[in-house]
Amino acid sequence: MWCLELLLPLLLIINDARCQWNVWVPRDISAMTNSCVVIPCTFMYPSGIRPYRGTHGIWYFGQPYPQLFPPVVFKSRTDVVHESYKGRTKLLGDLNQRNCTLLINNIGAEHSGKYYFRADLGGANMYTYPDFSELKVLDQPNIDVPEEIVSDVSLELTCYAPDNCPEMTPEIQWMYIDYLPDPEISSDFLEDGNTAVLSSTLTFTPRPMHNGQLLGCRVYYPNTTLVYERLISLDIKYSPRSVWVNVSSEVMEGSSVMLHCEVDSNPPSRISWMFGDQELLWDTASNVSLSLDDVTPAQEGIYTCYGDNGYGIMNTSLYLAVNYPPREPVINDSMTILEGSTLALHCSTQGSPAPTLTWLKDGELVGTITADELSVLEIVEITPQGDGQYRCLAENEHGRASSSFNITVEYAPVLLEESKCTVVREGVQCVCIATGNPEPTIEFYLPDVNVTINETDGRYNFYTHTDGHTSTGMIKLREKGERVDNGGPAVNVHCSYFNTYGRESVQLELQQEKKYMMAVIVGTIGGVAVIAFIIAAVRYVGHNNKKEKTGIINLWALWQDWRGKS
Repeated sequence: MWCLELLLPLLLIINDARCQWNVWVPRDISAMTNSCVVIPCTFMYPSGIRPYRGTHGIWYFGQPYPQLFPPVVFKSRTDVVHESYKGRTKLLGDLNQRNCTLLINNIGAEHSGKYYFRADLGGANMYTYPDFSELKVLDQPNIDVPEEIVSDVSLELTCYAPDNCPEMTPEIQWMYIDYLPDPEISSDFLEDGNTAVLSSTLTFTPRPMHNGQLLGCRVYYPNTTLVYERLISLDIKYSPRSVWVNVSSEVMEGSSVMLHCEVDSNPPSRISWMFGDQELLWDTASNVSLSLDDVTPAQEGIYTCYGDNGYGIMNTSLYLAVNYPPREPVINDSMTILEGSTLALHCSTQGSPAPTLTWLKDGELVGTITADELSVLEIVEITPQGDGQYRCLAENEHGRASSSFNITVEYAPVLLEESKCTVVREGVQCVCIATGNPEPTIEFYLPDVNVTINETDGRYNFYTHTDGHTSTGMIKLREKGERVDNGGPAVNVHCSYFNTYGRESVQLELQQEKKYMMAVIVGTIGGVAVIAFIIAAVRYVGHNNKKEKTGIINLWALWQDWRGKS
């Protein structure tokens, strides 16, 4: 360090001995309009030159070349200056001391520009220095605002006012800061290159609510009317702080719906509408609307709006319900099952709201009514009466739909009580009636003669008939048979009925004798009544036309036919 202290004076001596044309002026200097400014200036010239008739100087504006006649700001030899500088300029420095400091009073915006100094030492020793001082005349103070202001991060704003006018010292005030949270203000005086700047720094922590708010810096000069103000609007970057969407809603299938989303953020967010993992729409804006046309049930679900502006992400969801009438129910296929089986009948459908499901059998209610998309009807140990058509009916407020299927119950044959033998005029008539599924086959067996009567046997007037699951077999025995103890004919007829699931054989009961006698009595009384009716009819016919004989013959034929059947 002591070496540098010894070398510095030596360097100055050497520089003075070798000095050339040099000038030192502030490259940039500023002043408020209507105030004044002092441009510090020091110049040098070669040491071998001796000023002729004193040292003089000229200040030019705009450019350093006299031959182009730039505006003269100040001239020490005369008072001839450019019109815009008359009465405004004064040389504060002593040119003989190589001090060319210039004062400009009452400056205006037109005085902003470059200022060049020209040394005039007499004779040919005149030199315009290429270095210049650029004056900036301000009509408002400068506020140093960071390129990015982020919410909840401490912020410093600095207001600057030039202090290059010896006659006036500025003061700085901050405006519109009452709404700021705990603002702090500090002042400082900066001096750089013989120019001075007064600064005031405002420190606070901005919030999203402060975005767009105005702040102001006021510069004024005491004891004058000069006041300068600068207003700025705070551009505070903040992550999305609210995402607004429609409330959850219900729409009808086939209709249209508009989903709206608004995001409060700065800068505007990239707003995207998501349905599950699928992005349906996005845009960089403050709000985005998603239009859904001809809505289907597949579009029912949760829709989420995301806002992302690089400073944070926020989202809000809504539920879109799509109402529609029940779809055709899905049910069991038609089935054939064995009596005594247990089965579960399923009916499933879709509808919104959830449909009411009802089970019907052959049009009659058999199942519990449920409000769901699935209904199970359990039938325990099904009986033959369970055979029939089953229908599942789905209903909601928007419509109805149904599906049906058949259940066929198979079971072993059962003999009906109408099965018996009856005494008739020609002999004995035996009837055997059985029901089963598949429909039973009926045979008659005569143990006394060891004869089986069925469809392959044409004797005994065998007759059979099937109606649904009921089979009827009938035979007519011509012989009366032997008498039994009760006086009636002896009949020994067995009915055999069978299908896939079983075979039974039963001896048929003979109808009691009194029943037969009653039939004879009724038949006789009936015959007398018919004869009386015929006689009356013949008489009536004889009085009315000539077809009397024909009528008697026809009626007699009817009578004979009736007797034969009896």
